[in-house]
Amino acid sequence: MVNIEIDGIPLKVDPTKMIIQAADEAGIDIPRFCYHKKLSIAANCRMCLVEVDKARKPLPACSTPVSDGMKVFTDSKIAVDAQRSVMEFLLINHPLDCPICDQGGECELQDLSMGYGEGLGRFTEGKRAVKDKDIGPLIRTDMTRCIHCTRCVRFGQEIAGVKELGATGRGEHMEIGTYVEHSLVSELSGNIIDLCPVGALTSKPFRYKARAWEMQARPSIAPHDAVGSNIELHIRKNDVMRVVPRENEAVNESWLSDRDRFSYLGLSSEARLRDPMIKVDDEWQVVDWQTALEKAVDGLKGVINKFGAEEVAGLISPTATLEEAYLFQKWLRGLGCDNIDHRLRQQDFADSDVDDSLADWQLADIDDSDAIVLLGTNIRAEQPIIAHRIRQAALAGATVSSISLFNRDLLMPVDRQLAVNSEQMLQTFAGIAKALLAAAKHEVQAWQDLLPDRSPSPFEQNVALQLSNAMKPTLFVGDLINHQPQASKLRALARLVAELSDSQLVMLTSANSHAHQRAGTIPGDIGLNARQSWERALRGYVMMGFDPMLDTAQPTIVRDALRRASFVVVINSFDSDWLRQYANVILPMACFAETSGTFIGIDERPQQFAGAVAPRGDSRPGWKILRVLGNVSKLKGFDYISSQDVVDEIDSPMHELNAKRQGHFIPDSLELTSDLMLISEIPMYNTDSLVRHSQALQRTPESHANDFARINAKEAEHRGLDPQHEVVISQDDRQVTVPVEIDNNIADGCIYLAAATPVSAQLGSLFSQVQVRQAGAQ
Repeated sequence: MVNIEIDGIPLKVDPTKMIIQAADEAGIDIPRFCYHKKLSIAANCRMCLVEVDKARKPLPACSTPVSDGMKVFTDSKIAVDAQRSVMEFLLINHPLDCPICDQGGECELQDLSMGYGEGLGRFTEGKRAVKDKDIGPLIRTDMTRCIHCTRCVRFGQEIAGVKELGATGRGEHMEIGTYVEHSLVSELSGNIIDLCPVGALTSKPFRYKARAWEMQARPSIAPHDAVGSNIELHIRKNDVMRVVPRENEAVNESWLSDRDRFSYLGLSSEARLRDPMIKVDDEWQVVDWQTALEKAVDGLKGVINKFGAEEVAGLISPTATLEEAYLFQKWLRGLGCDNIDHRLRQQDFADSDVDDSLADWQLADIDDSDAIVLLGTNIRAEQPIIAHRIRQAALAGATVSSISLFNRDLLMPVDRQLAVNSEQMLQTFAGIAKALLAAAKHEVQAWQDLLPDRSPSPFEQNVALQLSNAMKPTLFVGDLINHQPQASKLRALARLVAELSDSQLVMLTSANSHAHQRAGTIPGDIGLNARQSWERALRGYVMMGFDPMLDTAQPTIVRDALRRASFVVVINSFDSDWLRQYANVILPMACFAETSGTFIGIDERPQQFAGAVAPRGDSRPGWKILRVLGNVSKLKGFDYISSQDVVDEIDSPMHELNAKRQGHFIPDSLELTSDLMLISEIPMYNTDSLVRHSQALQRTPESHANDFARINAKEAEHRGLDPQHEVVISQDDRQVTVPVEIDNNIADGCIYLAAATPVSAQLGSLFSQVQVRQAGAQ
């Protein structure tokens, strides 16, 4: 530590710090534009000029390191005069459009000009004007306002990992923009809205909707992935006007994914359900809540009395809160039903009793990992904030490897990347395990006969060496494994590799899945899981918070099951054609911003949030609907006053989880067969109903790419496919016709088709054997 003085205040400071960092820690304000604590130092705005004793001129506080005995003056005449001069230069070309600027009221330039700007301008020449750039449906540009702080440029290079924005020209002719005009593609691009200190980059969906002083901020938690990013909802009257990040270093730092930032637009969708409805003689009637609730309970009890409780299944979205999940299973179990599940996209449940919980692991531990292996995950689409942390670890020196069904640009340094089909992936995992087993300190006897009788390949040896030599290795297992029909074999080998290399194994779960495990929304000893519930075509279904055509693993089987069902109760926030066709009772449910609840992230960190706005129309929070359903069903123990009462019951020692956990799973064999396999990824902006109803997200290039099938050139030539024409993908007796693109990142033996879309919903399974032919060919 070194001793310095700032404005006469003695301080002990880390010698690696800059003056501005030391001042911030001491609570001493220094004006700035280009400096940001999460970005590299550029020192190009010069607003932070301060006087340093024995220096010949004012120095930029952001790029001047502290030294022992240094005396700094932030408010001396020399410092203030320098800052005023910089402000005058910044305002020379800045337009006087504060009354119509969305940044008005929260603009850093406005704030500092009040303290450092002159009351009268001396500049009489014409101001510069810069043509606005169209950089996509999420961000609006007004580049005449730009002050060239380059925060957005540095964010792209250092945080997002892609050089999307840059500077062209010099002096007052310098412009910030894309080198070739195109839409921003980073999943974190919306953060440049927060970083921009002026109104040059603003939210396009929010444009001209509200002023900063008209809105109130309400803290909340984003529900779309397993991170639980901390957010602020900005509210005017009863509308969510925009979403911004709420800083939490342990979770999302100060960043927010575009999915979490812009999904709020779905809250005001025309498809929102607003009134309870019942079907009478195939006609829908709007009724009061009591009538709808009684109809739902009477219909389910009728099915139970006639066919038995085993003929009823309850399925709930993994985005539901802890309270909703607990009351959902409590109500259905009170009626005698044990067919309860939240794992809607999972197909293989053979290892469902294995405990993959993360003890004493936090998201911030990713930063310290020195070896990271990604197994079956497009991490940027699945978990953008986790991808950001992995990127920062890679930039700090961690080795990153990826084994998946297709390669994608991870926007980070990657040591090795392999795209293989499911059969080859299984053999690759086994080869890595065998390489590790040779140097393991203990034997795993049960696996000896299962592992292949061959020498590991150089790739497998390199990954094994990467893990065994690391101090803190981490394995991430993603959806491209977890959603497969034989995922248990791949997961079992991943657990073996983690055990042999002493690695931290992280199963990338969906949304609030950890809360569902805790609440018990999984089948009991005799209950059916999600896949079995659909395949057996039961007599009654209760569905909460999801679209069965887009959020399940086997859409056509789901459609057939609902068509044969006698009674279907739907608790949902959004209307749809399938809902009108197959449901008997519709109960409108509030969305996440309209209810209170608890979110438990992948690191098992519980975070509670309160409702920010009132529910739309006559919809109600999910936990309240379930509470009253329990009352109407005449079940005991449903006398909750608030959602906190539910949490208190879950936390009480009396409550036991329904699942019995064990420590391991070993498959019978490591055999997988595949000819041409359909690989289906849940697109970044199709993960749940709220995201799918955000029009801005659906207009992004990522969403437009979902319309195409993809296959590599070798496979296309082998099967006689011409990318100039559409192809027909057949699965049993079902088929779809789609345009095709050549993508050599797709593994051999695979054809890619995005899941959770109307096209893929016409097929029977997310991952399956398919046939493909040119459209028009016999």
